Amino acid sequence: MKILVAVDGSPFTKKMLAYLAAHDEWLGAHHQYTVVHAVPGVPPRAAAVLDRDTLKAYYAEGADKVFKPIKSFFSKSKLNADFQFKVGHPADVIGEFARKGDFDLLMMGSHGHGTLGNLVMGSVATKVLAHCSTPALLIR
Repeated sequence: MKILVAVDGSPFTKKMLAYLAAHDEWLGAHHQYTVVHAVPGVPPRAAAVLDRDTLKAYYAEGADKVFKPIKSFFSKSKLNADFQFKVGHPADVIGEFARKGDFDLLMMGSHGHGTLGNLVMGSVATKVLAHCSTPALLIR
């Protein structure tokens, strides 16, 4: 099974990894894992005064901070994963990545605000589900 694991480094990502560790059916070398993180873009005016290499290094450093404990988890679980980051809004990045990657499953943590919270604050998970046909497993 080809599994996309969307992460943001929050406590909700940690809960998702704990769920993954507790359920052997999701672990194993027989699955192919891709871990994706959406790095928020620098505002266009600020990006315009920075050179391209500085901007790339800034994005890579932000992604590495998020990936470090997750790489440790995958290593301890003896699982191989492809780690990728994209710049943009999380819902857009995750949804597009899932569509283009032809994944069998998308796993991601969710804050679980509920309907009222989604109306007020929006929800990355809700937006991803609305724009993506990949089956998803949301962990709260």
